[in-house]
Amino acid sequence: MKHWFVFYTKSRQEKKVRDLLSRRGYEVFLPLQKVMRQWSDRKKKVEAPLFNSYIFVFDSEDKIPFIVQTPGIAWNIRHNSKPAVLHPKELDTIQRFLSSGLLLESQPYQKLEAGDLVEVIDGPLKGMVGTLLKTADGEKFTVALESIGQTMLVRIDPDVLKKGNLNEFL
Repeated sequence: MKHWFVFYTKSRQEKKVRDLLSRRGYEVFLPLQKVMRQWSDRKKKVEAPLFNSYIFVFDSEDKIPFIVQTPGIAWNIRHNSKPAVLHPKELDTIQRFLSSGLLLESQPYQKLEAGDLVEVIDGPLKGMVGTLLKTADGEKFTVALESIGQTMLVRIDPDVLKKGNLNEFL
Protein backbone atom coordinates (compact mmCIF):
# COMPACT_ATOMS: atom_id res chain seq x y z
CA MET A 1 0.00 0.00 0.00
CA LYS A 2 1.31 3.44 -0.91
CA HIS A 3 1.62 6.30 1.60
CA TRP A 4 3.30 9.71 1.76
CA PHE A 5 6.54 8.83 3.58
CA VAL A 6 8.64 11.57 5.15
CA PHE A 7 12.36 11.97 4.46
CA TYR A 8 14.98 14.32 5.88
CA THR A 9 17.35 15.88 3.36
CA LYS A 10 20.78 17.35 3.78
CA SER A 11 20.73 21.10 4.37
CA ARG A 12 19.40 23.13 1.41
CA GLN A 13 19.10 20.01 -0.80
CA GLU A 14 15.29 19.80 -0.92
CA LYS A 15 14.80 21.00 -4.52
CA LYS A 16 17.69 18.93 -5.87
CA VAL A 17 16.35 15.81 -4.14
CA ARG A 18 12.83 16.54 -5.45
CA ASP A 19 14.12 16.86 -9.02
CA LEU A 20 16.26 13.71 -8.75
CA LEU A 21 13.42 11.62 -7.28
CA SER A 22 10.99 12.92 -9.92
CA ARG A 23 13.40 11.96 -12.71
CA ARG A 24 13.56 8.47 -11.18
CA GLY A 25 9.77 8.20 -11.42
CA TYR A 26 8.76 8.84 -7.80
CA GLU A 27 5.77 10.99 -6.87
CA VAL A 28 7.24 13.75 -4.69
CA PHE A 29 5.68 16.56 -2.64
CA LEU A 30 7.84 19.49 -1.59
CA PRO A 31 5.68 22.28 -0.14
CA LEU A 32 7.14 25.61 -1.28
CA GLN A 33 6.12 29.17 -0.52
CA LYS A 34 7.21 32.50 -1.93
CA VAL A 35 9.26 34.53 0.54
CA MET A 36 11.14 37.81 0.25
CA ARG A 37 14.91 37.40 0.64
CA GLN A 38 17.26 40.30 1.01
CA TRP A 39 20.85 40.46 -0.11
CA SER A 40 23.16 43.42 0.41
CA ASP A 41 22.30 44.86 -3.02
CA ARG A 42 18.69 43.73 -3.68
CA LYS A 43 15.50 42.06 -2.54
CA LYS A 44 13.96 39.16 -4.40
CA LYS A 45 10.97 36.83 -4.01
CA VAL A 46 12.10 33.20 -4.02
CA GLU A 47 10.42 29.86 -3.47
CA ALA A 48 11.56 28.31 -0.20
CA PRO A 49 10.57 25.00 1.43
CA LEU A 50 7.86 25.32 4.06
CA PHE A 51 9.62 22.65 6.15
CA ASN A 52 13.40 22.90 5.98
CA SER A 53 15.01 19.59 5.01
CA TYR A 54 11.69 17.70 4.71
CA ILE A 55 10.42 16.01 1.55
CA PHE A 56 7.49 13.63 1.05
CA VAL A 57 7.48 10.62 -1.32
CA PHE A 58 4.35 8.66 -2.25
CA ASP A 59 5.29 4.99 -2.49
CA SER A 60 5.18 1.67 -0.65
CA GLU A 61 7.17 0.99 2.52
CA ASP A 62 9.39 -1.58 0.81
CA LYS A 63 10.81 1.19 -1.44
CA ILE A 64 12.15 3.25 1.51
CA PRO A 65 15.66 1.67 1.46
CA PHE A 66 15.99 2.59 -2.23
CA ILE A 67 14.71 6.12 -1.72
CA VAL A 68 17.14 6.71 1.18
CA GLN A 69 20.04 5.88 -1.17
CA THR A 70 19.17 8.96 -3.26
CA PRO A 71 21.98 11.55 -3.06
CA GLY A 72 20.90 14.38 -0.76
CA ILE A 73 18.59 12.31 1.47
CA ALA A 74 19.92 11.93 5.00
CA TRP A 75 17.34 9.52 6.47
CA ASN A 76 13.69 8.44 6.70
CA ILE A 77 11.79 10.18 9.50
CA ARG A 78 10.36 7.72 12.02
CA HIS A 79 7.35 8.08 14.32
CA ASN A 80 6.68 5.48 17.05
CA SER A 81 9.48 3.27 15.63
CA LYS A 82 7.80 3.11 12.21
CA PRO A 83 8.37 5.16 9.06
CA ALA A 84 6.52 8.48 9.46
CA VAL A 85 3.50 8.87 7.19
CA LEU A 86 1.91 12.15 6.17
CA HIS A 87 -1.80 11.45 6.53
CA PRO A 88 -4.20 12.62 3.79
CA LYS A 89 -5.85 15.12 6.17
CA GLU A 90 -2.42 16.63 6.99
CA LEU A 91 -1.56 16.79 3.27
CA ASP A 92 -4.84 18.64 2.68
CA THR A 93 -4.06 20.99 5.58
CA ILE A 94 -0.63 21.87 4.13
CA GLN A 95 -2.14 22.45 0.68
CA ARG A 96 -4.90 24.68 2.12
CA PHE A 97 -2.37 26.73 4.09
CA LEU A 98 -0.21 27.19 0.97
CA SER A 99 -3.16 28.09 -1.26
CA SER A 100 -4.33 30.71 1.26
CA GLY A 101 -1.52 33.00 0.07
CA LEU A 102 -0.77 33.98 3.67
CA LEU A 103 2.79 34.12 4.98
CA LEU A 104 3.48 30.88 6.86
CA GLU A 105 6.10 29.74 9.34
CA SER A 106 6.90 26.20 10.39
CA GLN A 107 8.55 25.09 13.61
CA PRO A 108 9.31 21.77 15.25
CA TYR A 109 6.09 20.46 16.79
CA GLN A 110 5.70 20.78 20.52
CA LYS A 111 2.73 20.05 22.74
CA LEU A 112 1.26 23.50 23.28
CA GLU A 113 -0.37 23.93 26.65
CA ALA A 114 -0.92 27.67 26.61
CA GLY A 115 -3.57 29.17 24.34
CA ASP A 116 -7.08 28.37 23.28
CA LEU A 117 -8.37 25.76 20.89
CA VAL A 118 -9.96 27.74 18.03
CA GLU A 119 -11.72 27.27 14.71
CA VAL A 120 -11.36 29.66 11.78
CA ILE A 121 -14.87 30.88 10.92
CA ASP A 122 -14.13 32.96 7.82
CA GLY A 123 -11.59 33.39 5.03
CA PRO A 124 -9.46 30.90 3.09
CA LEU A 125 -8.78 28.75 6.18
CA LYS A 126 -12.47 28.52 7.22
CA GLY A 127 -13.16 25.32 9.17
CA MET A 128 -9.53 24.75 10.24
CA VAL A 129 -9.08 23.95 13.94
CA GLY A 130 -5.91 24.82 15.82
CA THR A 131 -4.39 26.68 18.72
CA LEU A 132 -4.15 30.41 19.21
CA LEU A 133 -0.75 31.67 20.33
CA LYS A 134 -0.08 35.19 21.48
CA THR A 135 3.40 36.26 20.48
CA ALA A 136 5.35 39.49 20.67
CA ASP A 137 4.31 40.35 17.12
CA GLY A 138 0.60 39.46 17.40
CA GLU A 139 -1.73 36.49 17.33
CA LYS A 140 -0.83 33.37 15.39
CA PHE A 141 -3.00 30.38 14.52
CA THR A 142 -1.19 27.04 14.69
CA VAL A 143 -1.96 23.61 13.29
CA ALA A 144 0.09 20.63 14.47
CA LEU A 145 1.14 17.91 12.01
CA GLU A 146 2.01 15.33 14.63
CA SER A 147 3.12 12.51 12.35
CA ILE A 148 5.93 14.61 10.86
CA GLY A 149 6.79 16.51 14.06
CA GLN A 150 6.06 19.98 12.67
CA THR A 151 3.73 22.87 13.42
CA MET A 152 2.49 25.44 10.92
CA LEU A 153 1.82 28.99 12.11
CA VAL A 154 0.06 31.81 10.33
CA ARG A 155 -0.62 35.34 11.54
CA ILE A 156 -4.40 35.71 11.62
CA ASP A 157 -6.98 38.25 12.68
CA PRO A 158 -8.50 36.99 15.96
CA ASP A 159 -11.88 38.30 14.77
CA VAL A 160 -12.18 35.32 12.38
CA LEU A 161 -11.59 32.78 15.19
CA LYS A 162 -14.18 31.03 17.35
CA LYS A 163 -13.11 29.66 20.72
CA GLY A 164 -14.24 26.13 21.51
CA ASN A 165 -13.27 22.85 23.12
CA LEU A 166 -12.11 19.54 21.68
CA ASN A 167 -15.53 17.85 21.95
CA GLU A 168 -17.12 20.70 20.02
CA PHE A 169 -14.66 20.39 17.12
CA LEU A 170 -14.70 16.58 16.74
